[in-house]
Amino acid sequence: MDLFLIILNMSITASYVTLAVIMARFLLRCAPKIFSYILWSAVLIRLVIPVSFTTNFSLLRFVQPHVQAGTGLMEFVPRDIGMLKYPIVDAGVSKISHLINSSLPGATTIASVNPMQIILWLGSIIWITGVAILLLYSIISYLKILTKVRTATLVKDHVYETDQISTPFVCGFLKPKIYIPTGISEHELSYILLHEQTHILRRDYLIKPFAFMIVILHWFNPMMWLSYSLMSKDMEMSCDERVVNKMGDQIKGSYSTTLLSLSVSRSGLRSGSPLAFGESHVKERIKNILSYRQPSSWMVASSMLVIAALIVGCTSNPTPLQPSLQQPSQSTYSGYNIDKLMKNKTLYVGNHVKVGGLFSGMAIPVGLEANGLALQTNAIPYGATINYIMTDSTDVSKEGAISGESFYRNSILLLSLIDNVDSITYSIADNTGQYDGATYSFTFTREQVYKLLGEDVRHYATDATSLRKLIDRLDSLTFNETSNTTSYTNLSEIHPLNG
Repeated sequence: MDLFLIILNMSITASYVTLAVIMARFLLRCAPKIFSYILWSAVLIRLVIPVSFTTNFSLLRFVQPHVQAGTGLMEFVPRDIGMLKYPIVDAGVSKISHLINSSLPGATTIASVNPMQIILWLGSIIWITGVAILLLYSIISYLKILTKVRTATLVKDHVYETDQISTPFVCGFLKPKIYIPTGISEHELSYILLHEQTHILRRDYLIKPFAFMIVILHWFNPMMWLSYSLMSKDMEMSCDERVVNKMGDQIKGSYSTTLLSLSVSRSGLRSGSPLAFGESHVKERIKNILSYRQPSSWMVASSMLVIAALIVGCTSNPTPLQPSLQQPSQSTYSGYNIDKLMKNKTLYVGNHVKVGGLFSGMAIPVGLEANGLALQTNAIPYGATINYIMTDSTDVSKEGAISGESFYRNSILLLSLIDNVDSITYSIADNTGQYDGATYSFTFTREQVYKLLGEDVRHYATDATSLRKLIDRLDSLTFNETSNTTSYTNLSEIHPLNG
């Protein structure tokens, strides 16, 4: 199941990269197709390598994915989803995430196994079965091709001729050969050989089957089949352009005629080889051949810069921002920055950027100074701890800042806005010297909040209006500070801060 989740996360990441590449192809439609072909390497990298480096201009920052801190992993589906009481998926788009999560079954105390574990197990079995079927299909298809060309005769160098095929193609991994059907005229042969030699020169005979094997691993994702089809199209078009570039514009008409006469009509799935001359997208290729113009040096240079930037932007993870715990400066509602809270609501307590943004939307009690936060995500129950330093004991005593009531309100809001957190802890260290450096701490749990309000507060984070209703409700409550919501370390044995 772990491997399946890794593949699933890579596939989701690659889907967003695919969308970026498709948009880039449209913007680069006037540039040589070799650049579009190279751009697909970003998708291939995302499908093969689960970890990546971070940059400030990663294109994935627009989908706000959950980045596993320190690992370079993009986790849209958490690795421990099968163990969560409330399983959640962060698809990078809030509406999609909400739609998916609303259909996921939660853990039940009467069941011997978490339902999500069963779903993951079945998903893994289906995935492995699909991989095996497609791999078997590819092997059988390739063996059929080898059977057809077994009786081919050598024409020259590594070019072979046979009457068992209808279109030229390149076949072979270690020593690729060009196979041509009988009856090809001399002028047509010159185009064909240059086209297929370009494939061999660029190692397309290895790249295409490798890409197909990767697509097999991600067979459940239709975006990957689309990527493979468009990559193959760009591969062939770039070879067509090289032929025209080498032999001149005067051959465009006859080259297009040859391509049309040798076009291959295929149905169903395709294996990753061979590299057939008239393989698919013939209409688009002919249009591209007739409209092709040799690019200027400035277009080539600018296209190379754009491609390099896009590949880095697509293959890198967004750089995590340091969470800020400063007093909010924007307009507030009952002391809370609603806009900031809604912007940073998150499914994962492990998303430290979002959690830090939530804390920064809360009011800091008088006499205290924020001193960082710590997230407990190694095992269930998950928790978050925010640290404060006492800077003015007079203000603290006067305002009753550590009575627990203000922290209880903050905690309820955080439990609403952070989907999978189970407890919120506040740790306050004395920095005034009055209490000999003692520490005072509050811990609030989701279970306590449920008992207090009689409902799960997560539904209040749906929109700003609902969140304001929750704040209004909290303002009308009177909290009992002795109701098992506070715990003391050292201070209870010295001087309780709240008198």
